Amino acid sequence: MRADLDGYVWGLKWHCLYPGAQVLPELESTRRWSREVGIDFHEVLIETNAHRLHLTFSDLQVSELPVGYAPFTTD
Repeated sequence: MRADLDGYVWGLKWHCLYPGAQVLPELESTRRWSREVGIDFHEVLIETNAHRLHLTFSDLQVSELPVGYAPFTTD
């Protein structure tokens, strides 16, 4: 591993999405992105049992997956 890399490594098998996700009211940061880029931006707060993530985005697709879904498996 290179010593000059700054970041956060996050690996796990699953995460409990609790208390969940919610779209936040319009903030100055989303208004600024909207002005600068010319399209609407939004922010969502995603809370899990270990993290609080703030996601700023212009387009977001959320899909519900069936129980047991595993796109990448090894034998």
